[in-house]
Parts: sequence; structure tokens; C-alpha cells
Amino acid sequence: MSFVDLLDEFPAKGGPQMAKFRSLLRPMDKGQLEELARKSAQITRQQFGRTIRLFAPLYLSNECVNNCSYCGFSRDNPILRVTLTVDQVVSEARHLANLGFRSILLVAGEHPRFVSDGYLLECINAIHEFIPSLAIEVGPMETEEYRSMVKAGCEGLVVYQETYDRSTYDLLHTAGPKKNFAWRLECPERAYAAGFRRIGIGALFGLHNWKSEAERLAAHLAYLQQHCWKASYTVSFPRIRPAAGGFQPICEFTDANFLQLVCAFRICFPDVGIVLSTRETEAFRNGIAPLGITSMSAGSHTEPGGYTGEGSDSLHLTIRGKRVELEDDDTTANEKKCATGQFGIADNRTPQAVAASLIASDLDPVWKDWEQAILSP
Repeated sequence: MSFVDLLDEFPAKGGPQMAKFRSLLRPMDKGQLEELARKSAQITRQQFGRTIRLFAPLYLSNECVNNCSYCGFSRDNPILRVTLTVDQVVSEARHLANLGFRSILLVAGEHPRFVSDGYLLECINAIHEFIPSLAIEVGPMETEEYRSMVKAGCEGLVVYQETYDRSTYDLLHTAGPKKNFAWRLECPERAYAAGFRRIGIGALFGLHNWKSEAERLAAHLAYLQQHCWKASYTVSFPRIRPAAGGFQPICEFTDANFLQLVCAFRICFPDVGIVLSTRETEAFRNGIAPLGITSMSAGSHTEPGGYTGEGSDSLHLTIRGKRVELEDDDTTANEKKCATGQFGIADNRTPQAVAASLIASDLDPVWKDWEQAILSP
């Protein structure tokens, strides 16, 4: 039995932990929210000290076979696309290493022709020597495919369900393997069986009622902690950002809602990491970082080759899923000169500026917190 079989009943039958979580999502006035934030910050200091783990996403490909209404990479969006070669991935990773990063998240659209387990293995093997902490955020795969990546040194997997509401999920995912709700929802369990030591889950807020999403995300986390207890977990609450296709949020998720959600997860799941991305503004990130966050991206680019310009010589358009080569006089190519990003970044500070801001808030930015040698006999 997997969480898929329990999804619809788990929040109601989650026992005292879920009851407490739901109570923390009740409407609160400013004073109550401030008290909640103080408690969340206190628990965070007790569990994690003042450390904030810094990482960067490295986009390998924006090719995708899925049609997802909210995503800039959606198959039918007529965007500039590219898949980096392994050598180009190495160039991007070395650039990030020179900035100080020792933790990288490899991200790609779902397209088996371009992003296979063999391609990912090549990328992992090529950069693992100088990037000790590697995680992947790609289309869900079989357990055996994941095992080979763990063996190569990949220690983390991130997969967001996007929305836990089945009807909304069906409405927003109109083509491609991502239409399979259950296959995606079971992905963390397959990742655990493969041996990943760190697993990240989350929902894309703005697609469905935020409290409903939060309850099911919490239920999912509670289930994984109980049944897949050897792994460590992180949660993330990304909000919809401007992207190709022009999708607009369906439901409101305010800054106050975001803060309340961070605090609720910290109080009910004190040992779980909470990730904050550059989807959020500089001011919001600075304000919320001390209140429950344990991991942040910095200096992010969401387009393949975004850090160094790699891959610009292989750009092409897609028109309704079909590849269209650029003409020499194509003004779009001349103006753009890079692949299209998945979404717009809200915090464009350099990694060094983000680290300096954390230090100014009496927090400790950590560039490296893992080395494979730890597991060596």
C-alpha cells in the first residue's frame, strides 16, 4: 500500500499531529501570527542552529513532452529550447563551483529522447568529483533507474506533486506522462526504495485552495516519515511566477499565508528542512529566512545554459511540440540568444549578496554540508 491509496482519507485520519497542523492554519490576527513566528524561529534554532544551506539549480534541458498549463516548458509553448551536452553541463557546474556552491540541483523537463537515465548518469559522473552534493528534479522514473544514480553519487531527489487535488490535476495536465497522478505521487516512495538519502516534496501554490494543499502535503510528509524513515525530508511551497503561456494563479496565496504555512510545518515537523527559492522577492526572503527556513537557492537561472551562455549555438523553436530550426535572420534568436526559462526569478541577487544578507541577519550560510566519504568504511 502506498500513499496514493490513503490520500483522500489520510488528512482526516492523521491523528493528533494532523489535528495540530490543521489548528495552526486557522485564521489568525497579526499578534497571533507574530507569536507563531517566534515559536517557529525558536524551534528552528534548537533543531538547526543558525545555518542556512545554499544551493543552485542547474537546468539541463527545457525540452518537454508534457502539456502543463502553468509551466513555461509546456510542450505547446513556442519557446526557444536546448538540451546541454555533458561538456556544457560541466562548464555550468564549474561556474557554480567557482561561485562557492558545493550543492547543485539538476533540473530538466520530461523528454525521454533527450533526458534519459543514461544522460543523467553521464552528467552526475562528470561533475560529482567537484560537486559533492547532487540532487535531481526531473520526470519520475522507475526504482532501478534511480538506483544507478544513487550508486553514481546522487544523494537527493526533488519531486513536487504540483497539486494534490485530483480534479485540478487532471484539468491542468492535458498531455504527456505527467497526466498520471498516481505515478507522480508514488515517486518519493520509489526514490526511497532506490536509496536516496534526501527527498524533497512540495506543491505549487496558486493552483488550488492553499489550506487543502497544505493539509495533503503535510499528510504526505507524515506518511513518508513513518514508512520511509531512513531518509531525511525537505518541503517547499513554490508560488506561481510569470512564465511562457501566461498562466495566472487560480487561488490566492498571500505572504501571510506563506509565513503561516512555514511556521505550521516547523512546529509540527521540527526536524524537516524547509526550502525557499528565488521565486520570492529579496525583501520577503530576508524577512522569512530566520523564521523557519533551512535551505535557500541563490543566483538562480531557470534556463539551460543560463549561467555561462552554454548551448546557445543549438537553440531551436518548438511549435506545438514540433522542432523548428532557427533561420539565420530570425530576429527572435538574435535578440534572445539563450533558451527560455521555466519561470521568472524574483530575487536576482548574486549568491555572495544573498550570503552577506544572511550573515547580516545573524545567520550562517553553508555552501557544503555533505561529502560521500562520510559513508566510506
